[in-house]
Amino acid sequence: MTTITERLKHIRSQIRDAELACNRQPGSVLLLAVSKTKPSEDIAAAYQSGQRHFGENYLQEALRKQQELGAYAITWHFIGPIQSNKTRPLATHFDWVHSVDSLKIAKRLSEQRPAHLPPLNICLQVNISDEPSKSGITLAELPQLCEQIAKLPNLKLRGVMAIPAPQDDFEQQRQPYKTLYQAVAKLGQPELDTFSFGMTGDLKAAIAEGSTIVRIGTALFGERNYG
Repeated sequence: MTTITERLKHIRSQIRDAELACNRQPGSVLLLAVSKTKPSEDIAAAYQSGQRHFGENYLQEALRKQQELGAYAITWHFIGPIQSNKTRPLATHFDWVHSVDSLKIAKRLSEQRPAHLPPLNICLQVNISDEPSKSGITLAELPQLCEQIAKLPNLKLRGVMAIPAPQDDFEQQRQPYKTLYQAVAKLGQPELDTFSFGMTGDLKAAIAEGSTIVRIGTALFGERNYG
């Protein structure tokens, strides 16, 4: 049976190969281990193999795991949909939030971030494929929202996150990431240095188009059990 340690090694090798294939510096892409529905024991195993950044989609599940894993120096990322009545624990217990999609949510996170903590790193989720079933702002909304959020205290706007519609073709996988990367570049804001792009199925395409964080779950932890 393949262990989490072996899977981590394989995924890191894939990331390194993808970086080299498009002449990017090795180590320029961060692996975010998506641990939703997985037990704390699996997170601990990945941590003991050198993984430090973990992404969770469900708030109550994440808070329980944070309590169970309090002895570990984990950097916690929230990557799921955000309800306005859940912003306080997000502002209090996470280092990154990737899924901000409104000024209202950003304001609440800013107001509720504890003073003793550093600014909360956030990404704006962009619905790059315009799918009705997915959260996120449109490309047209991106410039104004960036400008508004940049003025908020206690937040550090780092970049964008996207989950395009699935594609099997490599070039089709690349296109939405290219479009979003170019849109951010046109804003001329060098502090927007984070592109949360790519999952197991389109990792290579995302890295080719500028990803700095790839979100990998199934390939690391195995199929999820939603029961």
